[in-house]
Amino acid sequence: MPPDEHLDKMRLELRRGVVIIAVLLQLRTEHYGYALRQALEAHGLDIDEGTLYPLIRRLETQGLLTSEWREEDRRNKRFYVISAEGRSHLKQLLTEFDSLFATIDTLRNGRTR
Repeated sequence: MPPDEHLDKMRLELRRGVVIIAVLLQLRTEHYGYALRQALEAHGLDIDEGTLYPLIRRLETQGLLTSEWREEDRRNKRFYVISAEGRSHLKQLLTEFDSLFATIDTLRNGRTR
């Protein structure tokens, strides 16, 4: 496997958990799928539809999101928002993320905790 493929796979692994956190954070405000994708992209996180839609369906199945169908601009759209359980999970994930980030920061700067 060429070195660039290794790096691409590592980047993908790194992004997976961060994308979940980003989606949960963004869905503290209700969005439909395309608007969610645009909002994340506006913050610098580009997610293709083939990744985003299965993720939000999975998060909803896990009880971390709720959704409802509504008509907007004469089209039915499914709106998603984080659930109470999702907020609890998000809080725990952010605590873990902050801890991991602090560890990486100390390693990068050659310090010890």
